[in-house]
Amino acid sequence: MTIQQDMMNAFTLEQLQEFDRQHHVHPFTDPETLKQAPPFLIDSAEGCYVSGQNIKLLDAMAGLGCVNIGYGRKELAEVASHVMNKLSYYHSFSAVSNPYAAALSAKIADIAPEGMNKIFISNSGSEAVETALKLVSLYWQRKGQPNRQTIITRDYAYHGSTIATAALNGNKEMGSQFGYGSNDHIVHAKAPYWYREGGDMSPDEFGVAAAQSVEQCILDAGPENVAAFIGEPVQGTMGIIVPPQSYWPEVERICRKYDVLIIADEVVSGFGRTGKWFGQEAFGFTADIMTLAKGLSSSYVPVSATVVSDDVASIIEDGSGLLQHGFTTSGHPVTCAVALKNLQLIEHEGMVEAIAVEKGPYLADRLNVALGDHPLVGEIRTSGLMVGIELTKNKATREQYPLELGICNHVSQSALMRGLIVRATGNVVVLCPPFVISNAEIDFVASILLEACNEVYAAIQQV
Repeated sequence: MTIQQDMMNAFTLEQLQEFDRQHHVHPFTDPETLKQAPPFLIDSAEGCYVSGQNIKLLDAMAGLGCVNIGYGRKELAEVASHVMNKLSYYHSFSAVSNPYAAALSAKIADIAPEGMNKIFISNSGSEAVETALKLVSLYWQRKGQPNRQTIITRDYAYHGSTIATAALNGNKEMGSQFGYGSNDHIVHAKAPYWYREGGDMSPDEFGVAAAQSVEQCILDAGPENVAAFIGEPVQGTMGIIVPPQSYWPEVERICRKYDVLIIADEVVSGFGRTGKWFGQEAFGFTADIMTLAKGLSSSYVPVSATVVSDDVASIIEDGSGLLQHGFTTSGHPVTCAVALKNLQLIEHEGMVEAIAVEKGPYLADRLNVALGDHPLVGEIRTSGLMVGIELTKNKATREQYPLELGICNHVSQSALMRGLIVRATGNVVVLCPPFVISNAEIDFVASILLEACNEVYAAIQQV
């Protein structure tokens, strides 16, 4: 018996569930849920599937849109074991490094958009965004413009869960629940959410109008006070909001006009999910700073990065004194080695190209065939392997069901009971499957979602 098997056999399922209920504080979970029923324990995973309690589920969310290369890749486990045995840890403070942090930094620079060659390594998407905010502030101080403190974000945004990053989010409850609310230096522009807010405009017309909302925010704050605009190329967490192609080029034009830095939050879209290595390439713009996390290691280990353009880095580094920022495990040798191997696998196996020419189009086609005319479905938004299925009460008017009815939750639960994991976000069903998903598995996803939508729609008609 291996040590791992011995550890697993030390406790019964019921004991582990009770330990969890008594001691484990779950993120983004209503504590009352765990009082009503024990947690579902997942104990193994492979490819696109997760298993636990004798149940196997196809995970069309890749965890939280992060297990890009799929579960159970032994290559990553082998790398982690090798490096952990050789160099379990050392810090990267005071001009010290390790071979894996150096090699990972070079690899990120190699595949990043041209002119982005400076990389700060941290542990989570929230840390990567917070690092970006601090570097933006340092940049403007060293440019002699310390008054530039305003950050423009957007409605429906998600940028993290620390105090600083949560203030950027479109979900105000993430801050207000803990007693901190709005930040005077953060303003929200309109999101490029054509389906809900585009009215009679075409998507391209609305894309320009939404971008001009960014310009209005700059003018209202005073251009001399605005430090940066931050945005996800595709807004993921709050509904896979795929912007019209007119949107990002206009945002970039506006930001350059007023000398406002652009932060691309590529925590979800980075490393191939849109069918390009980075969302900037898919939507035609160039950022000054970008943040990376989930796909960097396919979440086999916690690691993230903040990538800075040469122009911005030259100003930040043109100063005296220490960079007063860092984390104990910044540039951790094990996480860097795993991330490097993950990127090599994505590249060597042609996963990004496959999403662009095969898997992304096939997923979009199968979903549109299955659900495009469904009375419960208003719009199917796709970008590579990012999908948002907007549910609607009225296809003609785009009217939403009241959120308290939980229609989207009912669809996701119906799918779950049929062996499929998707995510409910308001009135949007979200999918972000692993890059290794097969056409047969995509067919299964489409058929199960059709069954789930049929079941929920039939139930609505009886109310």
